Amino acid sequence: MMISEQEAWSAFERRDRSADERFVVAVSTTRIYCRPSCPARRPRREHVRFFPSGQEAAQAGYRSCLRCKPDEAARDKQAVARALSLLEQAEQSIRLEALASAVGYAPHHFQRLFTREVGVSPSAWQRARRLSAADQCLSEGASVTEAIYEAGYSGPSRFYEDAKALGMAPATKRKGGEGMIIRWAKVDSPFGPLLIAATDRGLCRVSFDEDPDTLGRRYPSAELVEDAKAPLIEAALRAIEDPRLAASLPTDMSGTAFQQRVWAELRRIPPGETRSYLDIARAIGDPKATRAVGTANGANPIAIIVPCHRVVRNDGALGGYAGGLERKKALLNAEASQSQGALPLST
Repeated sequence: MMISEQEAWSAFERRDRSADERFVVAVSTTRIYCRPSCPARRPRREHVRFFPSGQEAAQAGYRSCLRCKPDEAARDKQAVARALSLLEQAEQSIRLEALASAVGYAPHHFQRLFTREVGVSPSAWQRARRLSAADQCLSEGASVTEAIYEAGYSGPSRFYEDAKALGMAPATKRKGGEGMIIRWAKVDSPFGPLLIAATDRGLCRVSFDEDPDTLGRRYPSAELVEDAKAPLIEAALRAIEDPRLAASLPTDMSGTAFQQRVWAELRRIPPGETRSYLDIARAIGDPKATRAVGTANGANPIAIIVPCHRVVRNDGALGGYAGGLERKKALLNAEASQSQGALPLST
């Protein structure tokens, strides 16, 4: 299985969906094998065996669970990966019916499957991809009209409808945030000084040891307001002290469609747990993209709230971290203590 039985048991206990294609769990008392993420009640450890595949579990005398249908796990992952490949290569939008038919699924079933694996629906993924392309064009100085057609839109109306998700009007983006207000503060946290910044839509920057001048370079035409009492800044500090609060905070991040998928998956990692780059790649339906996952992880603009520190190397080593390895270790140790019942950290 390429992992130890203790690691497999741990993944089974937490119903880790990213482990579904790595092994199956067989229960001796029921003679059934399941996916690690199966929602059924957990058996006692001494009644559990692990097999690399459902085929090997069946050869040992176990039958497939009718609830989680483990034999479909690999097929589901392959279908999502194939769909993502089709979407990446497409010059125009692909309707759900055509996408589902191309990978051999019924539309409504594939909609649920894709959303579960990727974190967003196929239509939302395509909107994010177009918006990212438009965002990049605008950042490079293209006109709004050029960005519309370069990003694959057939005309302006759909673009302006989708453009609300950019966090500012397209023309504002091109002008470096002109007319936009960004509230920021340099604050002390349990893990060191942080720069925290937020637009009206959500947090746009949380970084260690960063000078506020970087915001001016990112948004040269925006109005930057120092405001340590801004609600989102105070909420971010509370979430840093108690990581359970972080998942509910709104964010305003520009990135490619792939980066958005990775960042969304990072926010699904529970406090006190870690995932490898391979785990994240598998979870977003692209198991060969571990290097790209590492790059997207490193490009995360919102530290701690989008918990890139919870991603470790495939061999279990800490790997890199923009805030430094000692800080990463401190974050993980603090979250592990909190998940075991300790009180949130105090500043």
